[in-house]
Amino acid sequence: MSGQDERQVAAGDQVKVSYVGRFENGSIFDSSEGQGPFEFTVGADQVIPGFERAVVGLKPGESCEVVVLPEDGYGAHVPAMVAEVERHQIPDNEQLILGSMLEVGLEDGQTLEVQVVELSDTMVILDGNHPLAGKELYFKIELLEFS
Repeated sequence: MSGQDERQVAAGDQVKVSYVGRFENGSIFDSSEGQGPFEFTVGADQVIPGFERAVVGLKPGESCEVVVLPEDGYGAHVPAMVAEVERHQIPDNEQLILGSMLEVGLEDGQTLEVQVVELSDTMVILDGNHPLAGKELYFKIELLEFS
């Protein structure tokens, strides 16, 4: 297996990693800890570009730390995807909880998942952006194995 030991991760490889994702203030937003290795195929658009690029060139047992900017993560926060809605227009509005996710129908028949970001007795502010959009993400990634 000495040939495998010398090879580095490249596009098309199936990788297994462990990782911790943090915000700039150090708080953790995601981690593979306690869930087993996270697996994905490099180059298959299964993870955000900044995360994917970080593992390219690694060998098993190596780790790296990377800062993923919004354009290489979940994109910029788009203000047009935030809407203020009268609470009575939402079915089961008495069940709404700050931070909960709702599925809303769009005019073209598609659906969009939105997050309840503000709540009052009469109004609800819904955000259709990914919850991590517009944020710098700090990852520590360890390559466990690949094939």
